Amino acid sequence: MTITAKENQFSYPHQKHVEFEKVMVELDHLKKQSERLDLINKLHGRMAGVLSLSGMIEAYSVWLMPLVGHELIGYNNSLRNKRHLFCSGHGPYRRKAIAFAEQLIAQEVSIDGFMAEKDGRFAYKWIFETADDAGILLILKEGYEISTEELDLVNHSLEILAECLRRGLEYEDLCERASNDSLTGLANRRVFEDRIHPMMDSARRYNNPLSMVSMDLDRFKNINDNLGHHKGDEVLKAVAEVLKHAVRSTDLLVRMGGDEFLLVLDNTDLQSGRILAERLCAAVNELNIWADGTTKLGVSIGMSELRKGESLQQWMERTDDILYHAKAQGRSRVAAE
Repeated sequence: MTITAKENQFSYPHQKHVEFEKVMVELDHLKKQSERLDLINKLHGRMAGVLSLSGMIEAYSVWLMPLVGHELIGYNNSLRNKRHLFCSGHGPYRRKAIAFAEQLIAQEVSIDGFMAEKDGRFAYKWIFETADDAGILLILKEGYEISTEELDLVNHSLEILAECLRRGLEYEDLCERASNDSLTGLANRRVFEDRIHPMMDSARRYNNPLSMVSMDLDRFKNINDNLGHHKGDEVLKAVAEVLKHAVRSTDLLVRMGGDEFLLVLDNTDLQSGRILAERLCAAVNELNIWADGTTKLGVSIGMSELRKGESLQQWMERTDDILYHAKAQGRSRVAAE
């Protein structure tokens, strides 16, 4: 077919218009890519100086908030026993959001970007590496479902967050190895020295009671002498498990060395603390560990409440004296003043 000059005259402007539209589409695409790159660079900058997992989750939430409105960001790693939930809500609203987050974390889902909805609250879950290893949880505001463009931004940003979280896991593992007693897994003396002064300052500032429980195993030397040090290590681990399961997460439980343990009870007076101390004494007795036919493992406990104007050294020496009285009075008992 022959195209006449008249036909070509009309088609040429049309072609120029089509080419112009293509150029504009490409320019718009490049502009969006540039904006996305700028956002990602800002995320890199915000995450660069953060070491802890909880700090990373908070930093990511702050970066994401202007871009994708949400009420909770959560991270869970079941193999490492790590979970951090950063929620902007308060009161019952916060409790409902966290409950929904924990429900979604527990749910076995192997699909990235899984979405769930409950009472008008939309939640999205991404899996890092394997389904049972780690997950990032994003819960959006009530009645707000994530758009395709927002979803694309989150997917892209999670590649960066995942790498940062791996770095955070390594950092926290190093900190835990430096802070935990290698045998029992309890906090060590270093942790005690780091935490005790802030606990004392807080108790004084808010006029809250703070109690110290000093524990020393009775007849532990007989265990080592008669049954060997390997058995002694097993006994220390068994005692640590008993103590660990009896105290609150806000309390400070430390293996100070050898068969000596120290417990600092936050916002707890002498009367309430003694109830727990008696329970600990009974729990160690119930382990039913014998060095021989007549020598049974026990624990002597001395406890005291922090006094006004008392220094840490004075408090510890006074508590140690009370523990000595418990030993002198027959062992496997609680003494409190």
